[in-house]
Amino acid sequence: MKTLKTLSFALILAFLAVASNAKPATSNTIDKIVAAYLDLKNALVNSDGNAAKTKAKDLVTVLSAPGDASLTAAQQKIFSKYQDKLLFDSRHISETNTVEHQREHFASLSTNMYEVLKAVKLNSATLYQQYCPMKKSLLVK
Repeated sequence: MKTLKTLSFALILAFLAVASNAKPATSNTIDKIVAAYLDLKNALVNSDGNAAKTKAKDLVTVLSAPGDASLTAAQQKIFSKYQDKLLFDSRHISETNTVEHQREHFASLSTNMYEVLKAVKLNSATLYQQYCPMKKSLLVK
């Protein structure tokens, strides 16, 4: 019985490790944006300002790409509404190595990213909005 509990606990830990590092397939623009956002989030979780700077540049590149034909007119309108806000915060993160400053802009980036993903509903991975008590802000995970 003890072996079964230990095995069950190990399987749960393994599942959580895989689930927390899962990235969406990059079949459409929204998935590419989500993948770049999650890479940036992981760099900030690791308190790596240089990696966050690089990942933010990647996010700026994906956000600046031409429109996606898979978006309907309504989805494109929503995305366009938030695109400048997402680019603003991504650019600010990409211009500094200071993790605290990057995290300030990441809080705003996360709020806007959540609004886009909630409205567009095209990402292929299941994502959750999570509250960060240390920063008193929300992030998409």
